[in-house]
Amino acid sequence: MGSVGDSHDVGRHTLGPHVVGKRVVVRRLVRGETGPTGGPAMTDLLGICTSWGARACVVAPESGPEVTIPLADIVSGKPVPPRPSVRHRVSARDAELHSLTMWPDVPTRALGDWVLRSDVTPEEIARAGSVLAMGDPGMPYADAAAATVDFYTPLGRPAWAQVVVDSEQEHALRSLGWVAARPDEADTLFQVVALSRLHRALPTPPDGIDVEDDGVRAVAAFGDRARARAAVDDDWLGLHDIWTSPEARRQGLSTLLLAELVDWGASLGATTAYLQVRSDNTAALALYERLGFVTHHAYRYLAAR
Repeated sequence: MGSVGDSHDVGRHTLGPHVVGKRVVVRRLVRGETGPTGGPAMTDLLGICTSWGARACVVAPESGPEVTIPLADIVSGKPVPPRPSVRHRVSARDAELHSLTMWPDVPTRALGDWVLRSDVTPEEIARAGSVLAMGDPGMPYADAAAATVDFYTPLGRPAWAQVVVDSEQEHALRSLGWVAARPDEADTLFQVVALSRLHRALPTPPDGIDVEDDGVRAVAAFGDRARARAAVDDDWLGLHDIWTSPEARRQGLSTLLLAELVDWGASLGATTAYLQVRSDNTAALALYERLGFVTHHAYRYLAAR
C-alpha cells in the first residue's frame, strides 16, 4: 500500500472525484499523534464527500462541521451504501410521537399502541386533542373506537382520530361510521430531512434573531414579523408553527429562523429534522423541497358520528 504519509491515488483507496455526493468512509492519519501500537495514529470518518480537489477532499459527517482531509493523509477509504432512509427505519407512529415534546403539559393515555391526547386549552390543537390512531390498539377496532369516544365525551370534546392516509386504521374506523373531521381541509404531510443536509442548504443565521428556549423547546422570532418553534426529542428536531406576517413575506425570514433553530437543535445532538405542512400549501412545499425535505407519511383526522 506504500509507506504511511505517501500520497495515495484513486486505485489504492477507491476514492476520487467520482465519489463527490456519495457516502464514504475515510481512514486518515492524525498528524502529531501516536497510535496504540506506537505507529501513526489514524481515525475513520463517515459522511458525504462534498468536494474533491488536487490536494484535499471535504467530507460532511452526519453531525458536526465539514472536515477537510489532505489527500496525502488518506490511508484507505471506499464508498459505502447510503444510510437507510428514515422513511424506512421509523414507523409513522414513532415519528409522530416525537411531536409530543412540543406539548409537555398535555395529558396522554395509552390504548395499546394508540395514544389518547387530552388537550383542553382554548387553542384546541387537533394533534394534542385527538387519539393518535397508529399501530395496534390491542383490542378489536370497534372496542378501540368505543373507548376513544368514552375518553373524550367527559372532556366535552368530539372524538377525533389522527390516522395515516389510506391506512388499516383509517379503513377500520370508516367502516365503523367515522367520517372526515375536516372534509374541506387538505391532508397534512409529515416531512423529514437529515439535519446535516438541511444545515448545508440553509444560510448562516444573522444576528438579531430573538431566541428563547427551556432546554428542549425553543421559539425564534424576528419581532412580530416572523416566528417559528422547535422541540428536540432524542435526536429528532421538530420545526413547528413557522409563520410570517403577510407584509413581511418573500423576504426569506422563515428560512433564517429555520437556520437559527437548526443550529440550536444540532447543539443538542439532533440528527433528523421534521415538520408538518398541508399538502395544498404549494409555496411552503416548494421551499421545503429545496431544503431537502421528503414526505414520510400523510395523515388526516376522522371524527366519530
